[in-house]
Amino acid sequence: MSNFWQKLPRPILALAPMAGVTDLPFRLLCHKHGADVVYTELTMIQGLARHNKKTLELAAISDKEQPVVIQLGGNDPEQFYKAAKIVKELGPAGIDINFGCPAKKIAGQGSGVALLRDLERSYQIIQATIEGGGLPVSIKTRTQIKSSDKSTTNTSLALLEKIHDLPVACVMMHGRSFEAPWIEEVDYDYIKKVKEVFPGVILANGGIYTPEKAKEVLEITNADGLGIGHGVYGCPWIFNQIKEYLTIGQYKKWSWPERRSVAIDHAELTFRLKGPQGLVEFRKQLLSYVKGLTGATNYRQELVKLKSLAEIKEALKSIRA
Repeated sequence: MSNFWQKLPRPILALAPMAGVTDLPFRLLCHKHGADVVYTELTMIQGLARHNKKTLELAAISDKEQPVVIQLGGNDPEQFYKAAKIVKELGPAGIDINFGCPAKKIAGQGSGVALLRDLERSYQIIQATIEGGGLPVSIKTRTQIKSSDKSTTNTSLALLEKIHDLPVACVMMHGRSFEAPWIEEVDYDYIKKVKEVFPGVILANGGIYTPEKAKEVLEITNADGLGIGHGVYGCPWIFNQIKEYLTIGQYKKWSWPERRSVAIDHAELTFRLKGPQGLVEFRKQLLSYVKGLTGATNYRQELVKLKSLAEIKEALKSIRA
């Protein structure tokens, strides 16, 4: 199979998968502003197997965002095989398997990061996905999770050792554990260890909010690239900023009128592709665009109430900074 990962420029800058965030409009926006590869929201294999309408909408992609990777979640190898066949017909560049989600509704059902507790099942899932889809397969995971009885620790390094004979193309490594998914310091040294043992592409993930931090993480981990998650909230241009900083040591600072223009683009894309209901979902992202402005708290209180494209555009144009 053709491995698009090997053809991407280094360092690779990827939009990391995030539920409720990395929908088609936002992926297109990030691609426009410098993302080298984008990931869909988490798509559960059970829904794909049932041809559930909402699940298929989550996995809907566009040629304009390529290369795009569809991320799958679940815990049944046979269903992964079937889902991979369905996904292949949608035309992504690759398939990603979620081994990192710490959410209770995912990990609590034995999916996401909980898969680290069952290495044999994890092996079977990856193997089934490779065989079913015939596409480059990647995984996104975390450093570790304790066993169900808390007596032992299950690590992503153990998973990589288990699957060393499978042609996994890329690993996006989040440097935090399941037990403290957001509050602990990101362990970039752990990501460096992963890079030393994994022969494929490694993307460092976690705690990357500025171009300066992006450069620091690349230097510490020696990773092939970065998976940018929360750092893109209200800042889809961060990909181009990182590229500028790595190339010339400085980067463009976006003024409020420029940021507002992108926010309006985002709203218009969302309305065109997802309709009025999409704008309701979009509001949580809209709030991020005014971060750092004087009076941002007051602006957010108003923006969260808006329902129509016209209201959003009018409200954004009324903000002076």
